[in-house]
Amino acid sequence: MSKTKPLTVRVYRYNPETDEEPRYELYTVDANEGARVLHVLHAIHDDLDPTLSYRYCCGSGQCGSCAVRINGEPALACMKEAEDGMTVEPLNLPVIKDLTVDLAPLLDKLASPTTADNARLPAKEEIEALKPLRDCIECLSCVSACPAIKVAEFLGPTHMRQEMRIALDPRCTDDRIEKAIEEGLFTCTSCQRCVQVCPKEIKTPGKAIEKLREIANRKGLTLPRHREVADLVRDTGRSVVRTQPTFLEQVPEVIEPDAPVRGEVGFFVGCMYNGRVPQNALDMIEVMKRNGIRVIVPHDQVCCGSPLIRTGQTWVLEALKKQNIEAFEKRGITTVMTMCAGCGSTLKNDYDTPFEVKDVSEVLTEYGIEPPAKLDLRATYHDPCHLLRGQGISAQPRELLRMAVKEFVEMPNQCCGAGGGVRSGLPEEAAALGKLRDEEIQKTGADIVVTICPFCEFHISENTDRPVKNICSVLLEGYREKDRQKEA
Repeated sequence: MSKTKPLTVRVYRYNPETDEEPRYELYTVDANEGARVLHVLHAIHDDLDPTLSYRYCCGSGQCGSCAVRINGEPALACMKEAEDGMTVEPLNLPVIKDLTVDLAPLLDKLASPTTADNARLPAKEEIEALKPLRDCIECLSCVSACPAIKVAEFLGPTHMRQEMRIALDPRCTDDRIEKAIEEGLFTCTSCQRCVQVCPKEIKTPGKAIEKLREIANRKGLTLPRHREVADLVRDTGRSVVRTQPTFLEQVPEVIEPDAPVRGEVGFFVGCMYNGRVPQNALDMIEVMKRNGIRVIVPHDQVCCGSPLIRTGQTWVLEALKKQNIEAFEKRGITTVMTMCAGCGSTLKNDYDTPFEVKDVSEVLTEYGIEPPAKLDLRATYHDPCHLLRGQGISAQPRELLRMAVKEFVEMPNQCCGAGGGVRSGLPEEAAALGKLRDEEIQKTGADIVVTICPFCEFHISENTDRPVKNICSVLLEGYREKDRQKEA
């Protein structure tokens, strides 16, 4: 016989017709081990409060109707195991009552396939391409979590997935690209939040949005600013215009450490750290030298291609990949380190490399570093989307930051608005997301914001009054303070 245990849960309650504002109520129920959130909601409704409103149907993760937020994260109530003390809330969509949200306005706008009389059946490879996009159960968890929808006219990931599903199906005759652009195709920041919350793990940014942008590019519909970036990469090998002497101009190819050699990495610089903010990369070199890590910097490396992939301009991508892989491979480098979250995610997920790719925070925590002096600062950390969700890296930067400051305070992770070509192509949307990021920064009371992404550093600094620093620069400050204390 299965054991039961008491579970106390906090449930969102709100009836727009009678309540002035939402409230939360606590309920305690007896639940079997392994009970799902839906079972707990059933117990509350059946035994304690029949007025509780929620939606469900299949109970087996196939219909999507029971999607709610559990401890802030969208999930299917029928699939998520219940926990004592959990909070259950509706998705971030208009509430009909309690946990029931209004899905109809968005689902009614989903594009419907139009089939021609003489349409051919899809070939096997076309069916395989369609499969990942047909798994959607239209729970709209992705829409509820999408940051772009908060600040722009964007129908959301579900609609982009549907548009790509139609584009891939040879039975569908209508050209939907211009409609997809009207629905907000270029507003996606590639933050991968929709993938994180999707119960079917549909990779909408990579499988749908970026592919739709490729089709738009072939039709000459790419945003003008994005075309300028692609032309710059083609002509110079870099996606940003240099504003000062570049990092590659300031360093030799091999940088020996000050301490005995403990390891060796190749460094993929990235366009921003090379031409726009080279000092951060120079700070990183000092940290590596202090910790006995030899750094090899091939001077023939070029843009990784991330800005082109995100904006659908992949015509030059293979040449970039070839040059970058050869630059490191011919020097016998087995570990390539990145400082830019976007470059790291691209090298890990869009390249097929003969070497291992690691973020700088991975390298430093794996080798272990000399403890710096703790700076008299209260710091918070911003998770770059391409580091947190693109590479699954969260703990390492925090471990390093806690070593370097007297007080570390968390804030919710959310996109700052700099990615996916949005900062260059739709600056007003990017700025609006930057302001939302600043609201969370202000709540922390932090003296500084620390991150590991040049685009995040640049963008957040334009939208907050707090200094924004790279983790390597903070570590170097800690080492310099340590040396000052020694001399004193």
